[in-house]
Formats: sequence, structure tokens, C-alpha cells
Amino acid sequence: MNRLWTLSLLFRLSRLATPGTGFVLLPVAPPAPTCSGGMTASAGLAAGERGSAAANGGTRTATASPFDCDDTISPMVKTVSPSKTLEVHALTQEMKARGERVVSLCVGEPDFQPPAAVIEATAAAAREGVTKYTGVTGTVDLRKAICADLARRKNLTYSAGDIVVANGAKQAVYQAVLAVVRPGDEVIISAPYWPSYPEMVRLAGGVPIIVETTVEEEFLLTAEKLRGALTDKTRMLIFCNPSNPTGAVHSKERCEELAAVLSEEGGKGSGCWVLADEIYERITYDTPHVAFATIPGMFERTMTVNGFSKSHAMTGYRLGYLAAPPIITKAVTIIQGQITSCASSISQAAGLVALAVSDEEMQASFDVMREKRDFVLKRLSEMPDLATAVPQGAFYVFPDVSAHFGKSAPDGTVIGGATDLCLYLLRAHSVALVTGDGFGYSKCIRISYAASMEEIDEALAEFDKCLCSFS
Repeated sequence: MNRLWTLSLLFRLSRLATPGTGFVLLPVAPPAPTCSGGMTASAGLAAGERGSAAANGGTRTATASPFDCDDTISPMVKTVSPSKTLEVHALTQEMKARGERVVSLCVGEPDFQPPAAVIEATAAAAREGVTKYTGVTGTVDLRKAICADLARRKNLTYSAGDIVVANGAKQAVYQAVLAVVRPGDEVIISAPYWPSYPEMVRLAGGVPIIVETTVEEEFLLTAEKLRGALTDKTRMLIFCNPSNPTGAVHSKERCEELAAVLSEEGGKGSGCWVLADEIYERITYDTPHVAFATIPGMFERTMTVNGFSKSHAMTGYRLGYLAAPPIITKAVTIIQGQITSCASSISQAAGLVALAVSDEEMQASFDVMREKRDFVLKRLSEMPDLATAVPQGAFYVFPDVSAHFGKSAPDGTVIGGATDLCLYLLRAHSVALVTGDGFGYSKCIRISYAASMEEIDEALAEFDKCLCSFS
């Protein structure tokens, strides 16, 4: 238990590393916030003004306010980058507000409904009073069912005490980072990446180490690149497999190569935890998914994150989980107990039923995803100057559009990068796609095929027109 001092969120927020490590030293007791003009709240009122305010029933006459200035916000928040996809999203909302039709292939959730049994279980739980708090880590029945599912499908052996049910996989990821990453620790993240990974690391006081992969490499992390990124400060590898945004799936052989690097005698990976984000593991095509924790020597260092959002189309239920060694689940339980406590009891009841849905019923939805993927790839192959890796999982394609950078649109707009292309596509063709800038890879855009075939066909037709119009 003496190691759990590292887990205190308050410790992380008040004791960031010194400027020499790239962090701002925060005082334990920060000075009074300053507002525009550099005045403190108290300095904003001269002695006479304070007296005048008192004489006027306490009405404040100064314009400065300690509650309406940048300095009142914690410096920790300023270490977090805002989403680079907000510009496209904001324009999309403006166009819809004007009554304009926008075809969007941005959404990161399945377009099908949860299984019928899940919907019924949701209603039944509400009707039958399953509406109270559960234990912080989730109901015993759900945790046992998760263990059984992991054993049956992924060849992983856990006990109920090794499972923490969270409010979505996102919370599970963040809490796993908080549990082990100390100020100044380095966390390896391969790019393209899910946008929240680097920001979660920064919030924990860690340093994101970005390792770029390319379309030519099919966006797969190589053993050589992993070895080159490891240092004496490496604390964690965040390994998203299958990948959002690329759909890349690391094969068993590739996972074994990465594990061998981490296990090298005298290497720098000996103390490196692996956070395996496997939320898309049920949606795979030609490359089977292998749980990283099943690779020899990796079980004791791997934290597996999964959930119900992608596989069972239960995004709004906010139900995910962490499966990890006891020292991690104990630490994560402490953190979750002080943040949100348990996940929704109704969602947990629905999740229990979701795990009982037959593989055959589940596969029917995934087969439709494969058909959509193949359609998108065929259409993209017919468009000019695109380079596309074949995604083996999830429901995204991530084409390289950099050959069009520097070109001009018919209205004179210069396409300076992926964000410019997405904004122009939205304005001129009413199609919303996601810029690769938001995923740490500025050459690409993300296309989600978790939409109706009609919407996909229409959006890609307009995308083709758009690219062909550039000169």
C-alpha cells in the first residue's frame, strides 16, 4: 500500500515536475487570481472605491472580477489541448441550424441498435427497481460474466476482483493512466491515435511520446520503432488494437514482436506497463484479434480495457471495464470511488444480458460492417491521388489525402492541409469528415462507415467531385 501515494489525484495536480522536465511548477497555495491589466481582485478596488462600494450597499464599482478572467482557471487545464475537430463540428452545427442538409461520416458509433434483448433488459431493470447504487467496481454478476466472456473468447483468466466496471471505456483508460503514471513519466503512443490519449497522459503529469506510423506500414507499430522510443523514463505503452482512427489490427505475430522488445534482457521496457485498449476487438475482418495479455510474459503488465459501446451499439449506456492485475484494480477502485463511484445500475443490468447474446446474432451486424468497408475501399480506389491502407477492424478508413495539399478549389480556396480540405468539403459539398489533425496525423482524414449505405454512397460521390475539382 505504500506505493499508493502515487495515485492521489491531488498529488498530481499540486506537484508537477520542475520546469527542467517540461512542466510548470505549481505553488501549493496559488496567489489570488489576476484579471485583465494584471490587477488582483483586491487591487481592483482602491481604498476609496472600497469605501464607496460599502456606502452604496456593497455594490462593486470596479470592472475587474476574480471570477471572469483566464487566471481563475487552473494551470492544469492549460496543459490540455482543445479538440482540433471542433471547427468542422461547429460549422456542421451552424449549417444544420440554418436548415441545410449535411451528410456526416464523422460519427464514431455503430449505426445499428443494441440487440433486442438488451433493450428489453434496460426497460425491465427500470421497471423492477434496479435503480440503486451498486458497488464501486460493479455488480458481482456482471464482473463474473465479464470474466467468463474473456475466458471463452479471448483465452484470458481473471477473477471478479480483477475487474472494475466504469462509466465507459474512456473512464477506464483515464483511471488506468492515473494509477501508474507519475509526474515526468513517459508514455508511448503510436500515431495516428485516439485524441484523448495524449491529453490524459498530460493530465496525469506524464509526457506523451508520439511514435508515427505511416500508411505504407498500414499504420502498424513496428518492433524497431517501439525499441527506439523506449527510455529509462518509459512507464507505459498505450496500445489501441484495433485502432481508432485507422482500423489497423496488429496480428498475433506483430504483438509477439512488440512483446519481445518489452521483454529484452537489459532493455528499457522491463518496467513498462501496457494499456491495451481493445474496445473494437469484436469488429475485425481478415486479421484475427489477439488479446495482448495472452502474449507470453505480458499478462502481469497488461491492463485490458473493453466495453459495450462498439460491439453492442451501447454508446449511450456508458459502460466499459478494466481487467488488470490486483494492484492496478485496487488503485483504480480508489480513484473511481472518489470520482464517480459506480456505473449506472440499469446499464450494468443491460450489460449482463448483452454478454449472453449469441455470437451468431452479433456476427450479423459485423458482416454488414465488412460490406460497407469493402464498398468504401472500392470507391476510394477510384478517386484521384489517395493512398489508403486496408483497415482490418473497427469501422473507419483513414486515407492519405496529402497529394491534394497546395491545390486550389474552384472558388480559389487553397487546400493547405487536411483541416482545410474538410472545411471546404463541408462548405461546398455539405459532407462532414474528420480531419487527421485531430488524430496526430495531418496527412489523412477519417471516414466512418458506421452509417447507412445511402449516406455513405452520397457522401463519397460528393467527396469524389470535390477532389476532382481541385487544380
